Amino acid sequence: MQLPTVHPTVVHMLAEAARRAGEATALVLGESRLTYAQYLRCVAGFARELVGRGARGSRVALVCGNSLDMPVATFAAHAAGAQAVPINPAYTTRELEHILRDAAPAVLIHDAEVRPTVEPLAAALGIPHRIEVGGASGSSLTRWRDDASQRLPEPLPAPESFATLQYTGGTTGLPKGVNITHAQMSVNISQREATLPTRPDDEAVLCMMPLFHVFAVAMCLHLAPYCRGKLVILPRYKPELVLETIEREGITRLPAGPTVFIGLLAHERFARTDFARLRTSYSGSAPLPEATLQQWFAATGSPILEGFGQTEAGPVLTYVREGAQLRAGSVGPALPLTEVQIVDVESGTKVLPAGERGEIRARGPQIMSGYRNRPKETAEALRDGWLYTGDIGELDADGWLYIRDRKKDMAIVGGYNVYPREVDEVLFAHPDVVEAASSGVPDPYYGEAIRAYAVLKPGARATADDLVAHCKANLARYKVPAKIYLVSELPRTTVGKIDRIALRQRLAAEA
Repeated sequence: MQLPTVHPTVVHMLAEAARRAGEATALVLGESRLTYAQYLRCVAGFARELVGRGARGSRVALVCGNSLDMPVATFAAHAAGAQAVPINPAYTTRELEHILRDAAPAVLIHDAEVRPTVEPLAAALGIPHRIEVGGASGSSLTRWRDDASQRLPEPLPAPESFATLQYTGGTTGLPKGVNITHAQMSVNISQREATLPTRPDDEAVLCMMPLFHVFAVAMCLHLAPYCRGKLVILPRYKPELVLETIEREGITRLPAGPTVFIGLLAHERFARTDFARLRTSYSGSAPLPEATLQQWFAATGSPILEGFGQTEAGPVLTYVREGAQLRAGSVGPALPLTEVQIVDVESGTKVLPAGERGEIRARGPQIMSGYRNRPKETAEALRDGWLYTGDIGELDADGWLYIRDRKKDMAIVGGYNVYPREVDEVLFAHPDVVEAASSGVPDPYYGEAIRAYAVLKPGARATADDLVAHCKANLARYKVPAKIYLVSELPRTTVGKIDRIALRQRLAAEA
């Protein structure tokens, strides 16, 4: 299949948008707005500053929340010939230290609010340059908006250059950095466009998801400049503000996680909101209940289309097509130039027929290059040109994919991947804990929530609340167990290993 325009890099994509629609609105946050011409000037100005600080050929870490600075900084890192490393600013010192040590960035850009966490870390790890944005003391990356002399630094990045180093959780408890090139990223944007076509110069995309998250990057940050549309950014998800913004800004495309759609449907303002301009909503990160799909369409007249992917996949692999008859529980067929197969779990080489469940594997031009500093894990994930996703699914006779389970031990909490092993490691680090095991259990709002069992050392006096507080000090909020149960022993198999199936069932029953 012939794809629509594939830009050499996302920098070329933004430059083309500025050339063709320089006076069109590109970014909106509250009362602040940037045109595409201003957007490109800010990117060019900051990119030159990053080049001057040695970013070219290295990495630029971005520990930032949603703001106008975040998209400027991301594109500027690319334009400077560096690899952007987006990181959740809510991470604790423990979580940040591993990522920053592994990424070894030349420049660290961070919000003023997280200075107490990142400043000592940057010093301890010997990160050469630290740039603070936002707040009373931070600089604004929009200061070049009216400087028409700004030009992107030459040379622009090459398609084969690394564009992003996106960290994703792992069964070992330590996040792995996924290397994505500009070519892999750009072709995935065009694959998405072929599947979910936008209307050039006539789109308004709402981004309430955090811009450090791969779903927001693919379906907001990149979607808007491809079609020269308006990207409306909210600092965080607030249902009433989302509904107000949909109406005020004439939002046409709404990407979000399942919890957002559930929350919006339940909000008292929902019934009074004008959705006349809304064409399509996109859901990802976790399964969406069929009832939610039906209620949303009945209330707004526009569909929610579901897709499937992961960070290692560039990130999108499948999507339900615009105008297609929805099939309950399906995340659609593969994108163009993408193959999806179901293989046996044991060997991973026997291709299973339609209707049979097995591990999902995929191949296509958007698949990652590999994990940074992890040759063993790379070899396990990438085999004979196929990405083994670790998810269990099945295909119907028409090639539509259904996600049924996960091979790897992982929970999805409000759209975020949580690996119980990481939670367990934090609990093990408490001086009163001798054993611990956690798991994701079904949750009506978040999809899943983390719950855990802990066994205390003889004579220890720690309470469950003490252990929750310990987790809060060492884990981002969405990873913290909603409940910790103190028990005398953990469920085990006949050979003495922790019985993960029994553990999950027991914790679900407790919930």
